[in-house]
Amino acid sequence: MLSDLLVEAGAHLEIAGAALAIATLVGVPLALLTAKTRFVRAATLGGVGIARSLPTIAVLALLLPWLGVGRLPAVLALALLALPPIAISVDAGMRALTPAQREVADALGLAARTRFLRVEVPATAPLALAGLRTAGVECIASATLATFIGGGGLGDGIVRGLQTGNETLLLATAATVAALAFAVDALLSLLVRSAEART
Repeated sequence: MLSDLLVEAGAHLEIAGAALAIATLVGVPLALLTAKTRFVRAATLGGVGIARSLPTIAVLALLLPWLGVGRLPAVLALALLALPPIAISVDAGMRALTPAQREVADALGLAARTRFLRVEVPATAPLALAGLRTAGVECIASATLATFIGGGGLGDGIVRGLQTGNETLLLATAATVAALAFAVDALLSLLVRSAEART
């Protein structure tokens, strides 16, 4: 049982990690591009908000006709789940820049790239990482649904435990999911506090 649990935990982390990486690669640039344009921002974040309201299992069902079963549709569905908190938090961080911070950057005559790296990124980082923390925990928790389309992960152990009435397997698998979620939350909380200390 332990060896199966470790294999499934590894697959679970791969699914959640890939989804989080995709959501970050899409969500951060998207939020940076839209944060300074009110109309585009409203339309984009509105669409992102709608995406967040969709249940993950429904997204999995919608992707089945095009992507079939396996790990890919599971990763894409989780990425869609993780995208809203990342995009919204980065946007909020960009809008949280104070007039004083902008004035200092303007007074120093900083180039756009330098201003972004030295002023905007440090100021935005705490909120952005808070969004990443939320998305990370959601990915770990929801990755259990990947089992229903053959994606693997710890959901396999939960389903086996339910089907066979094996309470030990069921509890061990559920505890592993919870432990992974707590670990991700703790790690990203440290990053948030570190970013806050530097602002």
